[in-house]
Amino acid sequence: MAKYELAAEAREDLGKGASRRLRRLNKIPAVLYGAGRPAWSLTLKENQLMRNLQEEAFYAAIIELEYEGKKQKVFLRDLQRHPAKQLVLHVDLQRVRDDVEMTVVLPIHFLNEETAYGIKMEGGRLQRNLSDIEIVCLPGVLPEYIELDLADLKVGEAVHLSDLKMPEGVRSTELEQGEGHDHAIASIFVPKVVEEEDTAAPEAPEAPDSDVAGDATDEAED
Repeated sequence: MAKYELAAEAREDLGKGASRRLRRLNKIPAVLYGAGRPAWSLTLKENQLMRNLQEEAFYAAIIELEYEGKKQKVFLRDLQRHPAKQLVLHVDLQRVRDDVEMTVVLPIHFLNEETAYGIKMEGGRLQRNLSDIEIVCLPGVLPEYIELDLADLKVGEAVHLSDLKMPEGVRSTELEQGEGHDHAIASIFVPKVVEEEDTAAPEAPEAPDSDVAGDATDEAED
């Protein structure tokens, strides 16, 4: 697993105006909380944070936060982004304890999607119902993602949460809620063929014979 670090400084000037001033200095306001300790208002280096955010694994990683010469383990709990610009407005960090389980949403990586039996051999298409999964585990066994192998999946079949091969010590929060929570993650189906409707214009009625038309006119004059 990749190692991620963030450097933080204390933040005493609070409020929206202060946050705007920090962002002009390439700093991002943040808060650190959890583990039964008071919340701290911090600032992070924008370039360091944005570089880390480019990697998927960062969103589900234990991060080493350096603050006042000491390092502690934290987790990226939330990001507030600008609605129209590529800007991060605020960051929520949560303290991590090695002996306390944490709840994390992890991405699902689909393996052998293009070569799945139902797609390659039966002409089916993949339907994804879930793209991530909420898990609970101790920080020491937190994976970056959960894999799902689709190689043997056939048309008409589906894979469920209970079919996932979870790493040791990692559990699905949905499955722990009992019956009725074993949701389908993905399935393979055959697209229905829609028959084209006959859009040809209807044939126009034949024009009456000229001789018949003439006879009708003569009869009307008589």
